[in-house]
Amino acid sequence: MDLKIQGRIIAVLPEVGGVSKAGNTWKKQEYVLETFDQYPKKICFNAFGAKVDEFAIQEGETLTVSVDIESREFNGRWYTDIRAWRVERGADTMSGMGGYDASQQGIAGGVPSFAQAQQVPAPTMAPSQFDAPVEGDDLPF
Repeated sequence: MDLKIQGRIIAVLPEVGGVSKAGNTWKKQEYVLETFDQYPKKICFNAFGAKVDEFAIQEGETLTVSVDIESREFNGRWYTDIRAWRVERGADTMSGMGGYDASQQGIAGGVPSFAQAQQVPAPTMAPSQFDAPVEGDDLPF
């Protein structure tokens, strides 16, 4: 699942790291973003590997974060990972549309505005056998 979330970074959690079974070093850092919704939500997401240094996210920044969401099972429990793959600085508040972008959700191109909806041509219908008048039909329409 691919999602864009907009908001302000309210916490930068400590970086963690280690060495994998294969002997590769890894690092991960988590951040808490508060959305611009009418009722703001707090979302904890992470950056992994080189993205930690590439993003260099600081507390107080306003961002649009593109994330992948994935859940996995381990020992009978489920864990959800929200991982950032792109960060854009200076996000606007999406004019009150909340902290996510519906056009990125696979919802048929998002929710069109009224002006966009007016630009859609009306469907045309081919004449059918039912359009012909029926003899003896006394209905007024």
